Amino acid sequence: MSSKRGGFSVRGIRQWLEAPAASVAERGGRLNVLRGAVARVTTPLLPDDYLHLANPLWSVRELRGRVVEVRKETADSATLVIKPGWGFDFKYQPGQYIGIGILIDGRWHWRSYSLTCPPNWNEPGHGGKRVISIAVKAMPEGFLSSHLVNGVRPGAIVRLAAPQGGFVLPSPPPPKVLFLTAGSGITPVMAMLRAMDRRDAVPDVVHIHSARTAEDIMFGAELRELHDRHPSFTMRPHLTGERGKFALDSLDEALPDWRERETWACGPAALLDEIERHWRDAGLSDRLHVERFEIERSAVGEGGTVTFGKSGRSATVDGATSLLEAGESVGVQMPFGCRMGICQTCVVTLSSGYTRDLRNGDERREGDKVQTCISAAAGDCTLDV
Repeated sequence: MSSKRGGFSVRGIRQWLEAPAASVAERGGRLNVLRGAVARVTTPLLPDDYLHLANPLWSVRELRGRVVEVRKETADSATLVIKPGWGFDFKYQPGQYIGIGILIDGRWHWRSYSLTCPPNWNEPGHGGKRVISIAVKAMPEGFLSSHLVNGVRPGAIVRLAAPQGGFVLPSPPPPKVLFLTAGSGITPVMAMLRAMDRRDAVPDVVHIHSARTAEDIMFGAELRELHDRHPSFTMRPHLTGERGKFALDSLDEALPDWRERETWACGPAALLDEIERHWRDAGLSDRLHVERFEIERSAVGEGGTVTFGKSGRSATVDGATSLLEAGESVGVQMPFGCRMGICQTCVVTLSSGYTRDLRNGDERREGDKVQTCISAAAGDCTLDV
């Protein structure tokens, strides 16, 4: 039971304080403008230590969120529902991703995950507040993904990076759409499907998704329900445990009009390579949109000691470890976005030494700008970060 003084409830004041600061200019009048101004004026004074004592989501320096639900999707995957704090922009586009940082054993670990919810989403059961969701599949070699699926509990505080990415669904969507996904590649497509369903504007959509068994299909029950509820949406699961890898040559028979469809594809790198070749050979590359979750590494550096000049920290790493991963391993707050060498968010200056591009072996030297997510040390080097 909340107390009231002078017409204001404690609960109401807390909800107002936790509202995203991104909407300062949109509503709230002079008081909200003042609130935003105070936040910005006091930022150099680092008030977060004091704000955190009142509420972990109150920060004027970084985006934060609280995990409010962890929901199993399959035996090795889960959806995390997160309530963002001040500053989060809910007007993202379906298909974009966010960065999420988790504190484990005293160090922040960062990865990027696709948003699986539509923009401005209010999920029932969370008080009508706007929340976001990601879905994570635990990978055998993935320390953080396994922790997110099996180790995170409701109430955990996370750091967030703003939504970004160009693998998006336009509004309105094209009249004919094809989704080709496999494994966790289904996650950005779920945001697109949920956005269309929310608007009750589902065009002619065919979704072919590959998974080992029916039980391995993330969001399987929801996809079947969408298939039954929308005559214009066709879900076609391809179970690789029974039928082997999906053959693109079978598209002509399985979906004769695939050339007429705008296509979004996401999944393992090998599958995406095949899809890109198939569409290129058909002269349809301009109708294909691809999202990759991993870089193709065809080269390695020699390894060495990476020094992070501004923080004074250093890490000795092998030639297959990216500079971004090296920095994060010693607690350096590295800029990052896609972690795929696409968005340029992670670019920093190489103060000394040499690095090597993990994709093609190209060497960078002192004074060059390097993308830390796809570069490794080629001997000892220092970064200006």
